[in-house]
Amino acid sequence: MLELLLCSMLTILPDYLYRRYGQGKRIGKEITPYSVWFELRWGITLCLMLTIGLITTVFYNHPATTNATAFFRTIPILPETNGRVAEIYVGGVSGEVKQGAPIFRLDDSKQEAAAETARRRIVEIDAAMVVAHADIQAAEGKIQEARSSYQQAVDELATKQEIYRRNPGAVATRDIEKLKVAVQGRQGGIDAAVATMEQSEAQLSTLLPAQKASAEAELAQAEVDLSKTVIRAGVNGRVEQFTLRVGDVVNPLMRPAGVLIPEGAGQGRLQAGFGQVEAQVMKVGMATEAACASKPWTVIPMVVTGVQDFIAAGQFRGGEQLLDPQQVTQPGTILTFLEPLYEGGFNGVTAGSSCVVNVYTSHHEEIISPETGAMRRIVLHVVDGVGLVHAMILRIHALVYPIQTLVLGGGH
Repeated sequence: MLELLLCSMLTILPDYLYRRYGQGKRIGKEITPYSVWFELRWGITLCLMLTIGLITTVFYNHPATTNATAFFRTIPILPETNGRVAEIYVGGVSGEVKQGAPIFRLDDSKQEAAAETARRRIVEIDAAMVVAHADIQAAEGKIQEARSSYQQAVDELATKQEIYRRNPGAVATRDIEKLKVAVQGRQGGIDAAVATMEQSEAQLSTLLPAQKASAEAELAQAEVDLSKTVIRAGVNGRVEQFTLRVGDVVNPLMRPAGVLIPEGAGQGRLQAGFGQVEAQVMKVGMATEAACASKPWTVIPMVVTGVQDFIAAGQFRGGEQLLDPQQVTQPGTILTFLEPLYEGGFNGVTAGSSCVVNVYTSHHEEIISPETGAMRRIVLHVVDGVGLVHAMILRIHALVYPIQTLVLGGGH
């Protein structure tokens, strides 16, 4: 409507003033609905053409969208394992939490039992190490005893052999043979005692430490599982929709306990989706204005800080069926990221708020360039100037929106 009024001031209005005051024609006499159309047909046609051209120029070079929202991230509150709630640390359905603060605790009897079993196992292994020390000492005693018996048998054999050498008839050959067998047996006793001590030493130095390390690892795993029964906040934020109560069963795949909204989420940044036809116009650094529903009667100066170079509507996930482009029912938009031009400019805008955004194209660098022709400079000046029309429309919208919503819309 505003574009039509502006274009009519350049075409229909001068034609009417000339016929009314220049030619002296009177309304209701010479100026009738038929004569107005017949006499102003060229002006009306030109007005409509200029209006269409102005609207196209404004909306293409100075894009606008109502698809703008201050998106914010939410974190589902979930345990890593299934369990029944034993204790809740957040009162009510919402509340502020700090990073690392507990939110609720699951029944930990199973994990506590596993940890206690691992502790008992460590104590048992420590006792086994003490016993192994005693076994080593006992083995050393047996080795000493076996060596003494061996030495006694060797000495007795040597004595018998010396007597036999001097007087063969004084010692029976059978006795010497028995002593030789006894010496061999005593040597076997030494070997057996040494093997027993080596076995005890191996248990003390290798087997029992390995078993203790395994038990300590089991204890560490049990303590980790025990710590996972207490669900804590990963970031500073606010817990919302927390309807969990003691006795409820929580499933990490099917039933979250609520959501955690990080502190500062959705503040200081705006995401807006523009039509695909404006993809070549959207550039980083463009001046922007936004009017948000949660902050009425305010136009926020902003700047484009990022333009997503792909359209979400074209994404697909590999599967067993071929992609059919006909399934893409919505054309999708160009996602842009906007930030306030001045510090604190986005204060007061509620996270998730819907906004109306205007983006303004500037050809200043091209206009002041010596290589730009005169006619192109004029055209670029006109293109940049018509952005004023969009700015006026945005301010009218910011002014009328609260009235339209609260009064004309019945407060909805």
